[in-house]
Amino acid sequence: MISKLLDTLSNYLAHRKGLLPIIGLGLIVLNLLLQFILPGTFLATTNFFMHIGLLVSIFGLMLAWAL
Repeated sequence: MISKLLDTLSNYLAHRKGLLPIIGLGLIVLNLLLQFILPGTFLATTNFFMHIGLLVSIFGLMLAWAL
């Protein structure tokens, strides 16, 4: 079941190589907006979306290079 899911996901992302880096950049921009909209909250002080966005972007670039 997991193998079939990974195969389907791989085929989907093979044709959309820039999708994950764009999603990652969107999360980083969301983190920047949260710094100004909701200062002092948990998400703003920990830079949660920035870290997740950076991981998604790096993973997307590595996956695009491999495919």
